[in-house]
Amino acid sequence: MKHLAKKRFGQNFLTDQSVIQSLVDAIAPLPNDVMVEIGPGLGALTQPLLKKLPTLHVVEIDRDIIAWMQNTYAANTIHIHHADVLKFDFNTIGPRIRVVGNLPYNISSPILFHLLDNVGGIIDMHFMLQKEVVERMVAQPSTAAYGRLSVMLQYHLQMEYLITVPPEAFNPAPKVESAFVRCVPHATLPFIAKDTALFAKIVMAAFGQRRKTLRNTLKGLLDDAGFAHLNIDSQLRAENLSVAQFVTITNFLA
Repeated sequence: MKHLAKKRFGQNFLTDQSVIQSLVDAIAPLPNDVMVEIGPGLGALTQPLLKKLPTLHVVEIDRDIIAWMQNTYAANTIHIHHADVLKFDFNTIGPRIRVVGNLPYNISSPILFHLLDNVGGIIDMHFMLQKEVVERMVAQPSTAAYGRLSVMLQYHLQMEYLITVPPEAFNPAPKVESAFVRCVPHATLPFIAKDTALFAKIVMAAFGQRRKTLRNTLKGLLDDAGFAHLNIDSQLRAENLSVAQFVTITNFLA
């Protein structure tokens, strides 16, 4: 099948066989795994995964790719969910799933946040993403890459940067380098926010204007007395606070 990548779906198909093998080795699928692939495309990961798994679930929005998959794979080996991944309820597949995918770079952050809503039923996740996004996911405080994405994901997940992938491993080649990341939900949250909606609001406010001090960005939420009580310098910026400190602010305000 000659399938042209569709820009509106952010499609870049992985073609480098040595990279594909490295990804499958990192995922290490086991026969009894319930695995879900997001955006299978032309089967770069699907085919090697099905050599290790009896069945695979895939979430795909592109009708042309779905038609191709229906003609390519035996019906009993692949469960196709024709859906927009941002609206798909992963809990419908099972209570303990593993998620993989070469995510469309234009909506990768919204997909990650959507998966956090389903995180209770996920064993682990392995994703190909824009390298810059993976660097932000795993970034430590007081670094340029550390931001809202780092804090929100690190609250829920343990993450590991695995492999850097060059543009020429894809067709069409993206304009950026890519990276493969492993995300494992914490078995027990290291820091527990009493109100997760408030936690999200505080993190968003703090990073909303990241060049400003916390005294400015959290004005109306936390006053000087609050900063003093928590022993947090109000002249710091959001990027200087750890996940634990954001949780401490949340629990004080909650």
